[in-house]
Amino acid sequence: MSDVTTTAAAERALDTAERALRLARVRAADAEVEVTVRQGTEALTRFATSFIHQNVASEVNHVLIRVALDGRNASTSVDGPADDDSLGRAIDNVIEAARIRPPDPDWPGLAPRASAPAVDHFDEATAAASPDERAARVGAFVDAAGGLETAGFCSSTTVQLAFANSAGQRLTGRGTAAEVDGIARTASADGSGRRTSVRLADLDGAVLGERAATKARAASDPTDLEPGTYEVVLEPNCVANILSFLLVHGFNGKAVEEGRSFARVGAEQFDQSISLRDDVTDSGTLGIPFDIEGTPKQPLDVVRGGVTRGLLHTRRTGRMAGSGSTGHAVEGGAAWGALGANLVLAGGDKTAEELISGVERGVLVTDFWYTRILDPRTQVVTGLTRNGVWLIEDGRVVRPVTNLRFTQSFVEALGPGAVRGISTNRELALAGWNSVYLVPSLHLAKWNFTGGARG
Repeated sequence: MSDVTTTAAAERALDTAERALRLARVRAADAEVEVTVRQGTEALTRFATSFIHQNVASEVNHVLIRVALDGRNASTSVDGPADDDSLGRAIDNVIEAARIRPPDPDWPGLAPRASAPAVDHFDEATAAASPDERAARVGAFVDAAGGLETAGFCSSTTVQLAFANSAGQRLTGRGTAAEVDGIARTASADGSGRRTSVRLADLDGAVLGERAATKARAASDPTDLEPGTYEVVLEPNCVANILSFLLVHGFNGKAVEEGRSFARVGAEQFDQSISLRDDVTDSGTLGIPFDIEGTPKQPLDVVRGGVTRGLLHTRRTGRMAGSGSTGHAVEGGAAWGALGANLVLAGGDKTAEELISGVERGVLVTDFWYTRILDPRTQVVTGLTRNGVWLIEDGRVVRPVTNLRFTQSFVEALGPGAVRGISTNRELALAGWNSVYLVPSLHLAKWNFTGGARG
């Protein structure tokens, strides 16, 4: 995909947004209107039992329209061809819906004109990636597993986003993402290998397949471990899972406003080694530099040196807090508020091996799954381990153990004095376009395992 083609794609997306805006203003001249257009491709090559069984690709053309009349607002969307007829029908319906809605006393109005950061997390080769290129990475993954059964996927995604509103705000952005996520399986254990990047070329299927197979073999024939409180070394996917709960239920301005959050700005709530920011400008992340409301994203310190410094806001929650939006509104997110987009947890000074060598008696965990929050205010979460768990004694991995259930306060796990080590190396974890985490591994002083996977 050439620069000329990419520029043309941006112009087409913005033209669609402008047409929708004009059609709405013709029908209701006094309406406040905002339009977001998302275009691109989503391609996936999936494999199971070490064979590719699915290759799919879809064109995305999604138009989101929000209209406000005297503080009465409603929204709708159009998927597929966005000609004047389809847009006009959708706009007629959303204007009628807005007129019969009750007034919204907290309607924050539209985003004013403002420039977004000069961010371009985009790779031409990934935007043009073929099924053969994805299949080659799957093949390398399978071959590197050395005969173990494998399953997983390789994906490539391209996004072009355009925003326009009746207050004069105009923005365009683009991005690419590629991911390989797979497992290798023995008779008694699974091991995972995954990586996410802006560039498909960064994903080495052989390296990831070998990693998955090594983990699976090392985790084979596990034995039970008594429930209890242990030190833990958590690999990056676990850390990303922890942060997802802290963000949705903690650093979210709506949760704070409603009294459901632990977060207290200015309080030392975490270990001094913890510094977390939301930063779309970081070269290690990916994404678009503005949100669904047309608010530019700027780097935001959420935690610095263990002290809670900032909260995430949409235009609505920012107005209620008197602080303004931080650019973290997402489509369909009104029910829960702002969502962190590009989370960057500061790395430390240890290798993964040095984290393990610092453990007297503890557990090494690859992945969490089935995590569910029990108490948002204390961040008590329950869940299971997955894809490799090992007992550590005197700084050495001594044996694999069966999967464990945990019930743990994530705030306490990262609290003052609780973090014993942070790895230098960080990995990118992708949870859709709305949440991307660049995170290290952590050595934590205490983690509460309450039983085996069956209870």
